[in-house]
Amino acid sequence: MNTSLYQETIDWLFQQFPSYQNIGGKAYKPGLENIYLLLEYFENPQDDLTFVHVAGTNGKGSTCSMLASCLTEAGNTVGLFTSPHIQDFRERIRVNGNMVDKEFVIDCTEKIKLAHLNFEPSFFEISFLMSLLYFKSKKCNICVVETGLGGRLDATNSIVPIVSLITNISIEHTQFLGNTIEEIAAEKAGIIKPGVPVVIGETNSKSKRVFIQKALETKSDILFSSEDNVLIGNDFPLLGDYQKFNYKLVLKALSLIQDKFLVTDNQIDLGLKNLYKNTGFYGRLQVVERNPTVIYDVSHNEAGIKATLDYFKNDTNLTIVYGTSNDKDLEAIFSLFPSKANYFFTEFKNERSAKIEKLEGFSKEFNLKSKFFKNSLEALNDAKHSVNEKDIILVFGSFFLISDFFEKK
Repeated sequence: MNTSLYQETIDWLFQQFPSYQNIGGKAYKPGLENIYLLLEYFENPQDDLTFVHVAGTNGKGSTCSMLASCLTEAGNTVGLFTSPHIQDFRERIRVNGNMVDKEFVIDCTEKIKLAHLNFEPSFFEISFLMSLLYFKSKKCNICVVETGLGGRLDATNSIVPIVSLITNISIEHTQFLGNTIEEIAAEKAGIIKPGVPVVIGETNSKSKRVFIQKALETKSDILFSSEDNVLIGNDFPLLGDYQKFNYKLVLKALSLIQDKFLVTDNQIDLGLKNLYKNTGFYGRLQVVERNPTVIYDVSHNEAGIKATLDYFKNDTNLTIVYGTSNDKDLEAIFSLFPSKANYFFTEFKNERSAKIEKLEGFSKEFNLKSKFFKNSLEALNDAKHSVNEKDIILVFGSFFLISDFFEKK
């Protein structure tokens, strides 16, 4: 395999189709017109595939990975499409945990070049198209698809699933999705298709009304997994109470498709235990070192960060390495930070990183014990030298921050 040719291909994709991951909102192209044109040009691969579709503010990746892993343990050939990637573009497209072949990425990109499209698709649209073509080539009998941003106008909404899942709703991407819970819920509810059952995770009175109304309009069965009394033992293999909400959502979804995809309790247990092997799932409360304990987490918005910090609320010797994109609501996020923790604020390599000056301003406003770094590796190294072996270092704030630590040397 010509590694340099693969890298040239990825570089071309990022240059030709600028990604939200790299440049933020300027890359966002709402609407389904482009994806329908792409799919038609490539002979509608989605028509030969079966889908589960997952939207929501937080927990989409976790839910997709749990679901895909359980289905894999049940003997299925499972396609998994998620975003963004942390280290390698191929993380977005997997079959039974294995990333898409580099040769396929190269060949598919060549076909896209030869298409001479008379419109400009987004990087996400191209990535999603590639995933469908790959899943079809691998004869996947079930595909788990995560929305990119929102739902109604997301490229992934070109599929018709056998069940839709919505994890939760909180304020995010207000420039695209709206400024209220109701407006954002309506965008997420856009994935609910006529006659297709939908499972909702965490709700409040505002979002619940929106989901029920949409389900009535589409004549879709609607279920709320958070209302299920599921007993989850202390040996639950995933860190964080919020993962238990995602787990309940997965159980409900599996119960709805058991006539076509029967998954036993033992296979569900194995699915959780083999999550990384079956899906490549990492960077979510992931313990990467001991003595001291270093934990990576990709929580990046207010609701996700609150859930992460709640897990550590009883830890008195907590050290935090934090970096974030420049479009986040730092006033709300910094208000969640425990005052007793020690902070190592840092920029990261991606150009969307919030700069030191901005982080310093909020740190002073909230009177936090802080140090500041231009380089994330230096921030983590300094944090390690400042703590005892029994202390915890929590590294979080962005996919892009975590990607700095997974980069190949």
